Amino acid sequence: MNDLKGKQFFITGATGGIGMVVVEECLKRGAVVFATGRNESVLNAQILSHPDFTFIPADLTNADDLSSLIKLLPPLDGVLFGAGIIDPCPIKFIKQKHIDAIFSINFDSICLLTSLLAQNKLLKDKSSLVFLSSVSSEFPYKGGALYAASKAALEAYAKGIALEFASKGIRANSIRAALVETAMFEKTKNALTTEEIAEVISAYPLGIGAPLDIANAVLFLWSDLSSWMTGSVLNLDGGLLLNSKK
Repeated sequence: MNDLKGKQFFITGATGGIGMVVVEECLKRGAVVFATGRNESVLNAQILSHPDFTFIPADLTNADDLSSLIKLLPPLDGVLFGAGIIDPCPIKFIKQKHIDAIFSINFDSICLLTSLLAQNKLLKDKSSLVFLSSVSSEFPYKGGALYAASKAALEAYAKGIALEFASKGIRANSIRAALVETAMFEKTKNALTTEEIAEVISAYPLGIGAPLDIANAVLFLWSDLSSWMTGSVLNLDGGLLLNSKK
């Protein structure tokens, strides 16, 4: 996957566990990286000072921030839509504010950002868009109904993009990730009892994933090695769905 050299990529959620590793792996391969995220302070000095790395602070749910962000981006070879939140909530306690909180970042902001990228001709022909979904869209858990719904919507949206943009060779694929050792994993654990989380972990034949497992898949989908893939959903689950009783 060394064909990333000199190509330009944009990563949202770059200060999260997965996004940060994607940034690091891209820079190792000579790519030019533009990124945004909620907590720039977690990025190490080596990344921040890298000549091929540009960090653009932005709230993706804010229309003015989105407009400013777009003006700072060059034509792109690929995008990772990696920003997202979990915010578990049992169904009987769901209010409009919970729906808005989850969907505004996990779905709405991505739709609006993609539209702006297309309107401003920032997606090169044959570019590759990668959407970070979750195995919960097919394998939900207690308290995660809204999160699972937002990711299922995202997968359907990515397939729509794959159809509409195919004439320009622009590809759109989703990565359906299971539990990975990140801050989000800690949030998920906090929403479950000790017994429940032990049961969840035991369901993974290959164990819980690492951010690099997801980053490698992103780089594959950005590379020419996946040039005939679009509208696909790639399961990265350590065997979870294989081991399910569905």
